[in-house]
Amino acid sequence: MIVEFHNQTQTDITEIEKLITHIFDSIDEKKNMQIIFVTPEQIHNLNLTYRNVDRPTDVLSFPNDDEDDDSLGDIFISIEQAINQAEEYGHSFEREIGFLSVHGYLHLKGYDHHTPEEEKEMTFMQEQILKKAQLERVK
Repeated sequence: MIVEFHNQTQTDITEIEKLITHIFDSIDEKKNMQIIFVTPEQIHNLNLTYRNVDRPTDVLSFPNDDEDDDSLGDIFISIEQAINQAEEYGHSFEREIGFLSVHGYLHLKGYDHHTPEEEKEMTFMQEQILKKAQLERVK
């Protein structure tokens, strides 16, 4: 799978790109996806516009509805929110940004977490992918 990166922040994303590319190298996926890094204000506006939720969030996924297209869709990630959450959860920024990218990817693939069963399946899938990338959750 090819991951295309777009940076709409002032942050240098060179190391983030390497990390995410490493995570997705082990996934056998024919379609590509785009990851767009945005500011807290931008993700807040996206969350309000598309989910009617008036606050910033960490990650948003927008699946591509055109099945003939080579793209699964777009993932928007707030780097600032990832930094804050890594500190809050007591793990590395790499673990958090990896988690957010995998979480977004699974949403593009149709996984969700609205029910306990869906959440259990999605969490299992996330952890399997992150384990392969050696970004396991620290207990």
